[in-house]
Amino acid sequence: MTMGKMADNTDKSTDFSLVLGGPLFQLFRKAHLTGDALELLRRRIVVISLFAWLPLLVLSALGGKALRGSVAVPFLLDVEVHVKFLVVVPLLIVAELVVHQRMRFVVKQFLERNLILKKDLHWFNAAIASAFRLRNSVPAEVLLIALVYGVGVLIIWRQFTALSASTWYAVASAEGSKLSLSGVWYGYVSLPIFQFLMVRWYFRIFIWTRFLWQVSRLGLSLVPTHPDRVGGLGFLSNTTYAFIPLAVAYGGLVAGYIANRIFYLGASLPQFKIEIAALVVLLLCLVFGPFLLFAPQLAEAKRTGNREYGTLAERYVREFDVKWLRGGAPAEEPLVGSGDIQSLADLSNSFEVVRTMGIAPVTRQAVVQLVAATLAPIAPLALTMMPLEELLKKLFGILF
Repeated sequence: MTMGKMADNTDKSTDFSLVLGGPLFQLFRKAHLTGDALELLRRRIVVISLFAWLPLLVLSALGGKALRGSVAVPFLLDVEVHVKFLVVVPLLIVAELVVHQRMRFVVKQFLERNLILKKDLHWFNAAIASAFRLRNSVPAEVLLIALVYGVGVLIIWRQFTALSASTWYAVASAEGSKLSLSGVWYGYVSLPIFQFLMVRWYFRIFIWTRFLWQVSRLGLSLVPTHPDRVGGLGFLSNTTYAFIPLAVAYGGLVAGYIANRIFYLGASLPQFKIEIAALVVLLLCLVFGPFLLFAPQLAEAKRTGNREYGTLAERYVREFDVKWLRGGAPAEEPLVGSGDIQSLADLSNSFEVVRTMGIAPVTRQAVVQLVAATLAPIAPLALTMMPLEELLKKLFGILF
């Protein structure tokens, strides 16, 4: 392959998207629910959310289980189901557009910052092409659907997340829970739609992680004195903000789950501190974990930088010492206005950048924002522990 052809392929392939591909995306295009660049967002949200939620309202109303009556948890008072389909599902769809817009030029940054050596351009393009093939894979999405029905519905929902009380979707009995007509739609249509959107995000993050792993195996041209203090990979930390809607969606999902158990099973918020902590750790791992793949190269670049710039600094300060403190400077050369002192300061700053270089492109601000976005939907449940007025008094007492 000639360098000209290689450059052309690179220009075409580096408009990278985790979202624009796959059988479902093509189906949405044919159904006029999306355009080539994820247009028609509102239409997509309305159609998918109402297709999952509206039949549940109609069927539960026809069965007399929409309001309080024969069941402990009627449909209209089921916080979890409304949060799931009217809040979380729209956020999962919004996250697709945000991730596409925020991350489409990220891969090109590897080239624009000259991080990829010329000898590795072929392998870099191969990694991109491999990611696209996996993203567009029909067998992969079929496997996700099988996983949703075989594990998500029959095992996780039936045995772990469904309420044990009588609800609008199932009535508990000695023989086990029996699904109502609305429960059949919920269990075999609405819930699989929701779970498929969720597991497809896991699949996309897997594709992203796999791509970064392949890139991390190349010999990157890292610069220890780069101002971002991660050798020039600081642009990767900006992708964190693309996943904020996803973090809010996960927080909302857990908030709905907890709310139902507080309102109908007598639980309290502190009982779920392990689940909340696990959620935060999971999201931190999903978003920041892939960046740790670059830790070995960044650590090596830091060691090399400390050694090389340490040697350079030693040479410079010795010559500076001899020249200005041991009488080595010419008598006619003035100290004031000399560039030597500024050069010494610049060298000191460069050495400090190398010394404080990190081994992962992760910033404290990005971590705080991701954690805050995850916990924001759960925070209102604190009102179940004490009235708002009392909570505000304690808060003001702490702050003032």
